[in-house]
Amino acid sequence: MAGFLSAAAPPLPHCTGISSLSASSSSSCEALHLQWNKGTLASSASLLQGLRVGNSPQPANSVRKLRKSLSVKCAVAINNKPIGGDQMLVYVPPHPLIKHWVSVLRNEMTPSPLFRSAMGELGRILIYEASRDWLVTVSGEIQTPCGIAECEFIDPREPVKVVPILRAGLVLVEQIGSVLPATQTYHLGYVRDEETLEPTLYLNKLPERFPEGSRVLITDPTLATGGTIVAALEELRSRGADPKLMRVICAVAAPPALTKLSEKFPGLKVYAGIIDPELNDKGYIIPGLGDAGDRSYNTGF
Repeated sequence: MAGFLSAAAPPLPHCTGISSLSASSSSSCEALHLQWNKGTLASSASLLQGLRVGNSPQPANSVRKLRKSLSVKCAVAINNKPIGGDQMLVYVPPHPLIKHWVSVLRNEMTPSPLFRSAMGELGRILIYEASRDWLVTVSGEIQTPCGIAECEFIDPREPVKVVPILRAGLVLVEQIGSVLPATQTYHLGYVRDEETLEPTLYLNKLPERFPEGSRVLITDPTLATGGTIVAALEELRSRGADPKLMRVICAVAAPPALTKLSEKFPGLKVYAGIIDPELNDKGYIIPGLGDAGDRSYNTGF
């Protein structure tokens, strides 16, 4: 652990693309993580980079809104050592491809086929990141063409339980087969009342009980008010799934959803393409990316 970071501190050495943070240690960093604790965000550099376009800062009111919504602290994890204990962790991997695909998703001119493809690509990268130090493996030896080699495989007897939240959650897992070699997929379907913003369950294909130790991956493109994702995780927990072994994948998240998750599911880990500062009166993330389901399936008429 390299200590805590301050958003007002000078540059962090050896970490590409970081311009507004510094650590109490001068060690190079391999991963920057977010730590959400009772509404307080510990942010990676990618969130702070979102305040700038090129070398020009965004309008001051945008910066003030973000600072008002989020109290920023940072923690750096070196060599993938765990941080946070039982607190919920939010990861925004500082990868240029993630930023690229998020930008494609944000663009209102992106046509539906490209939007869906971009969502799939973003999901593939985030699933790869989420599976670090999480999958069950088996070790042994294999015969290569030139000799004997020690080997390690993902244990096919312990498939990851994949739960996309319909309908747009399906798009995030379209390419999961290229990342995870052993999965089982179950579906949850929720529809949100546009007046009350409350979710209603209309499809539940979960098993009666998850085996102890099950790794569960949940996908939902946007975590806005938090109503749907909280309802989904409560349903999973009621069937034996452990929040500490869950991973949530989303394209964009907002503080209301993250705060609810942190209060209800200690030990949960959330992987997001980006975090935006606020919601509008209709419960959409601002600036966000719009209705991910309509844009994925070209039904936004």
